[in-house]
Amino acid sequence: MVKLLLTYLDRIIYWLIIIIPFFIAIAPAPVNIFMGFLIAGFLVARYLRKERLFGKTAINLSLLLFFLVTILSIFNSVSLKDSFKGGALRLLQYIFILFALAESVRDRKHLKRIIFSITAGLILASLDSVWQVITGHDFIRGYAPVVNIGLVRATASFKDSNNLGIYLSAFAPLIFGLTGYYFKHKEKILFIFVSVLTLTGIILTYSRPTLLAIYTALFFLGIARRDKVLISLLIIFMLIAPFIAPKSVKDWAKQVDYNPVRFMCNDDRIAIYRNSLNMIRQHPVIGVGANTFMKNYKTYKESPEYRNVVTSDTVYAHNNFLHMAGELGLIGLGVFIWLLYKLFVESKNIYYLLKDEYLKVIALSLIACLISFLVNGLAESSLFHSRVAIVFWYICGLILSLRKFTIAKEQATV
Repeated sequence: MVKLLLTYLDRIIYWLIIIIPFFIAIAPAPVNIFMGFLIAGFLVARYLRKERLFGKTAINLSLLLFFLVTILSIFNSVSLKDSFKGGALRLLQYIFILFALAESVRDRKHLKRIIFSITAGLILASLDSVWQVITGHDFIRGYAPVVNIGLVRATASFKDSNNLGIYLSAFAPLIFGLTGYYFKHKEKILFIFVSVLTLTGIILTYSRPTLLAIYTALFFLGIARRDKVLISLLIIFMLIAPFIAPKSVKDWAKQVDYNPVRFMCNDDRIAIYRNSLNMIRQHPVIGVGANTFMKNYKTYKESPEYRNVVTSDTVYAHNNFLHMAGELGLIGLGVFIWLLYKLFVESKNIYYLLKDEYLKVIALSLIACLISFLVNGLAESSLFHSRVAIVFWYICGLILSLRKFTIAKEQATV
């Protein structure tokens, strides 16, 4: 009976891992439901097998400390409920998702199905973006596009263009890497089309952090693969971009005196950053409490604010690291940076240990995905938007799952 139950649980976990990235492109509700089922299935399966709750990975200690700092920050919170439910408990859910992937993705067939699901999600969101810009509404949820400085910006089924950009740019490097460095013949032609479509969706967001993120990820892939053609194209694009940009973008650049910081961030974001620093200065150790940045923000606003802009009393920091430092203090930020360091070191080790070219390209492309997400997070609080935060933890778990493929290779050669 237990063996049969475990068989069913394994199949449920297997398919939930596959479908989650696709449904991120549709709506948050099904993703949250699938996450709940995945976590429940993972915990029950671990219990029935009498296995350790968390498998051993290179980031276990840093992840544990990050969770403990999150708990510690609650003691300084203005809302214990928000800090516990939306802070500590939400982080614990992400940790379970990470380990579910790290432990449950075990063969190439599963990886291929996951990549198919990610690809399908990118196609859906990108087609929806094009349709939305052309018709004035997206075909999934009926959202209208956003219009800024005369630009019609796609949101697809997301609430704003920047969240769509985070989703597309975080997963796109996986498809770009496989298209450029692994797929051949008919498969390559198909994925060139998918890559162009995804890039179109990214461009239609007109999200500056997203464009910078995907540019950085591509540059990383070019350097890592010593791809002179890609690097040359990226440099050429950087040189001609000011001339081919839409007129409204050129006008905007002139309006901000061609200041690159003001151009990338807007004056309101800069004002938010300054206010965020006020919050950090007054609570440098454990912050104001997990998931309470927005509740505390108005207390730390300058008067007058930067260039006399007026920011809302409840906003995100629009920067993952400032947002985290505000909520968890410099201790929390330091632990998270250490976690990222351990994750990138482990990712590099996995990449060099893998011998199979398909797996190597996946590993390298997933590193580019992480880079893209983090670069985007320099001007967005992407780790604190539940709709897209799952993307980061999903990619982390997928990278760590590749460690089993290196072990299998080592055992096969003994």
